[in-house]
Amino acid sequence: MMRRLHIRLALVMIALAAGVVVIATISIVLETHYHFTMYQEQHAASGIDGDAGELGYHLEQALIQTIVWTGLGSITLAVILGFYVARRISEPLVHMKRIAERMSGGQWHSRVHVKGEDELAQLGASLNSLADQLRQQEQLRKTMTEDIAHELRTPLAVLKSHMRAMEDGIWAPTPDRIHACYEEIERLTQLVAELEDLTDVESPGFQLDRTIASLDEVIRRAVDLVHAAFREKGVKLMCRADPELHLVMDPNRMMQILVNLLSNALKHTPEAGIVSIEAVDEGAQVRLLVKDTGEGIPPEELPYIFERFYRAEKSRSRETGGSGLGLTIVKQLVTAHGGTVYADSSGEGTSMYIKLPKQL
Repeated sequence: MMRRLHIRLALVMIALAAGVVVIATISIVLETHYHFTMYQEQHAASGIDGDAGELGYHLEQALIQTIVWTGLGSITLAVILGFYVARRISEPLVHMKRIAERMSGGQWHSRVHVKGEDELAQLGASLNSLADQLRQQEQLRKTMTEDIAHELRTPLAVLKSHMRAMEDGIWAPTPDRIHACYEEIERLTQLVAELEDLTDVESPGFQLDRTIASLDEVIRRAVDLVHAAFREKGVKLMCRADPELHLVMDPNRMMQILVNLLSNALKHTPEAGIVSIEAVDEGAQVRLLVKDTGEGIPPEELPYIFERFYRAEKSRSRETGGSGLGLTIVKQLVTAHGGTVYADSSGEGTSMYIKLPKQL
């Protein structure tokens, strides 16, 4: 059974009170016995019967000395227990304070030595858990900063070289070269927009504008947005959903999820390939499937495809034009809807599954 701190403190208080009672009892017994023995010895030596006055005097002395010894003993016991309890409680708190100061100085490896199972031990364990999370967040921050710098470096370097070449007269500003610069600017614009979107969905104050809406209608709106891009590349887009299927969701964010998945599938599907999207009613939840006939994703890469700026060597290369943030945004939005998202690439192409509850 877990030893709670308040129980330990209560036991100390009980021990202190019991100690005072024990000291008082022992003092009364010893002092009374001592004075009655003295009284009897004095009158036995004198051969005179004792009187009430002298007996009263000895009783008074016994009581006074009892009170004095009880007070001194109680104060001594209280001081000893007080210092002991204060040290036992303050020592781990001082230790935690030192560890917290080290953590604030960037020493994320510092940890509290946890002993026991009371509230102080739980506080130490919580502090250790917080240190782990802060260390992970710091690592994510550094990684994200490096990734953003890497993503910005390439298009900026291309733009700089093109501009310098045209400025120095090495290149003529032909439509093709101007269009290449435009594509790099578009890549930068898309990256900034996706970073803003990711910051928005990951902020503590982010909320969905939920309402009961038709999933079929949202799917068809998403299909209409990407239909022109599919026709331009020559990829067939198939759609199947139950018109009566409704669920509680944010229609705009749900359409953003579907557009991201469909655009991602289009990037990795060759010409004359097929991308399909379907919604299946599974009772308490809905299963969405976006499947393509592209090159697929290696099994060892599947656990990481929802991480920021992650690209598998083949399926998420820079040449496809992706920033590596689309699937991260998808996961955040699906999680905000109370659902789950995962990928499967065991067969032909890649299948992206989303499971959403009908009611939150």
